[in-house]
Amino acid sequence: VQLQASGGGLVQAGQSLTLSCALSGRTFSGYGTSWIRQAPGRDRDFVGCIWYTSSRTKDADSVKGRFTISQDKAKSIVYLQMNSLNPEDTAVYYCAASRNGCTKDLTSYDVWGQGTQVTVSS
Repeated sequence: VQLQASGGGLVQAGQSLTLSCALSGRTFSGYGTSWIRQAPGRDRDFVGCIWYTSSRTKDADSVKGRFTISQDKAKSIVYLQMNSLNPEDTAVYYCAASRNGCTKDLTSYDVWGQGTQVTVSS
């Protein structure tokens, strides 16, 4: 079972970026796939999640209206579209999957990708 995150980079404040998380190795039916970020010197934070089966999403309050999670089941890819980025969004972004569906409890995630760096300059 593998998750591979990609798409990070350096952008200016106000710009957009789309991250991708490729899922492989098993069926993810019943799972939730989340984006979780970790800024320098801080704990990991839940950003948002999508249920594989229903495609229903859940977002953190800090990114509501700016970030959108979607998936392409045929390609087994989960996307994180990030708009109106600001320097506070600078972090390593991880994708992770939980058999408990979409949960903000990070200990529930049993499969993690390697992370991709997003840096937003002011």
